[in-house]
Amino acid sequence: MTRKDSSVAFVTGASSGIGLVVAQSLAKAGYRVFGTSRKPVPDSPGVTMLVCDVTSQISVDQAVETIVNQAGRIDLVVNNAGVGLLGGAEESSIAQAQRLFDVNVFGVARVVNAVLPIMRRQKGGRIVNMSSILGVIPSPFNAFYASTKHAIEGYSESLDHEVREFGVRVVLVQPGVTRTAFEENLTRADQPIAAYDAARSRSEALMRQWVEVGDAPQVVADAVVKAAGAATPRLRYPAGKQANQVGALRRLVPSAAFDKVIRKFNGFAT
Repeated sequence: MTRKDSSVAFVTGASSGIGLVVAQSLAKAGYRVFGTSRKPVPDSPGVTMLVCDVTSQISVDQAVETIVNQAGRIDLVVNNAGVGLLGGAEESSIAQAQRLFDVNVFGVARVVNAVLPIMRRQKGGRIVNMSSILGVIPSPFNAFYASTKHAIEGYSESLDHEVREFGVRVVLVQPGVTRTAFEENLTRADQPIAAYDAARSRSEALMRQWVEVGDAPQVVADAVVKAAGAATPRLRYPAGKQANQVGALRRLVPSAAFDKVIRKFNGFAT
């Protein structure tokens, strides 16, 4: 799909952070952009904001219907809405893990299911799903969050094969650590266990350090614009130097050696 001035983009989770910069960058690239947030927020330059809760199919369907009524089509979807979860896997209740998956995985599926009939009728479209470097590597004290991104990786690659015959392509953008508000969209494990306190605190401190020196949100937005407009898209678009490096290490370094790297980085005994 090549970008045209009449192309319509739909960006979830666009009220702040990466999503806002992505929506604004797409508007600058010539798209007519509709963004979403869970609560009403003002429009930003070039971006019409809608209320949409991706955990509700009714809410998703209403947002999609509004866009089609106003713009007549949807050419690009960027599934950016998501939340984080910090804590040991044992420290989260199953209910908390289910809530995380309901946003990060099933929220994506709800949006995709709502837009695919439109894209099939149009005989074209592009779906950009926001993954992460944690979709390809493990991350202690981010087990459930990393699991959602691993799930998005498998879902997107499989879906791309299913819809390609209709002129629709599905791609993944994989940000590294990005300079956004650390607490934004972050929850903590609801059943903390004292035995994990020291290691969890060490892991959180490392995350804060990496965020401080992470990529600007614009790096991710640039990757999205590139993925959206590529005539022959790749499946994966790492966003930033760190994401490229980590992806290469994961592919090239033997498993045992990579395991030691992860443990050393996180301060565990090797």
